[in-house]
Parts: sequence; structure tokens; C-alpha cells
Amino acid sequence: MIYQEELEISTKDNGDMHDLTPELKEIVQKSQIQTGIAHIFNIGSTGAIGAIEFEPGLQKDLPEMLNKLIPASRDYGHEQTWHDGNGHSHLQATLLGPSITVPVRHNDLELGMWQQIFHLECDIKSRRRRIVVTIYGE
Repeated sequence: MIYQEELEISTKDNGDMHDLTPELKEIVQKSQIQTGIAHIFNIGSTGAIGAIEFEPGLQKDLPEMLNKLIPASRDYGHEQTWHDGNGHSHLQATLLGPSITVPVRHNDLELGMWQQIFHLECDIKSRRRRIVVTIYGE
């Protein structure tokens, strides 16, 4: 069986994080799939999906670390092509990745006690993000 649903969120700008876990758990429950996998995918090249302990310290630390590793101030090839100021946004999102796959067990996401699924906005401006959730199983 396959079930698919889409989430929409509004983001502010680079570093804005959202805990998607409550909405994702609802989608899994609606799917009625007892055992399988949930694939969560961000539509767009400047947003990322991952798993983390979603607490204020890490909500601050992750974007700060990415901005140190891949700062906005560098002269990226993307800037030479498009001149839109978000070359670092593409690289940060690529480093983290656009998706995550999580096991489904007993009609629920199989996550650790301190593990939540997040969306991170890497772009330099606010966005309306579409996130596709596809659940496979039985």
C-alpha cells in the first residue's frame, strides 16, 4: 500500500527551523499503514529535511554551524551565474539533503525519544514550502 500527502509551511529566511514531527505523525496515522517506511521530501533546492533533538540550543547551533562552514560572503559560482545572493543557501541545503526516510512501526514513526524531524530554511528570504510525505507499507 502507498499513501501520499503534502504539508505546506511558511518560513522566514536562512536558519528558520520547523519541527514537522506532530504533523508527520498525524499523516502516518491517517495512512493506516502499520509497518513500512515514511519518506519526507522538501520541494525546492534551498530547503533541507533532517532529524535532530529539536530544542532551542540546537535550533541555534545548526544554522550557525552551517553559516560558518558555508558562509554567505564567499564568491560562489552560483553568484556569478544568477547574482541572487543565495549560492550558500543551495550548498547548505545540499549538504543536509532534501529528504529523510523513517521506519513506520505500529502505525507510528519509529523515532528516538529525543529525535524529531525538522525542516531547515537555507534560503535568504521567506518561502512557502511544500513537503511531500510518501508512506509505503502494509
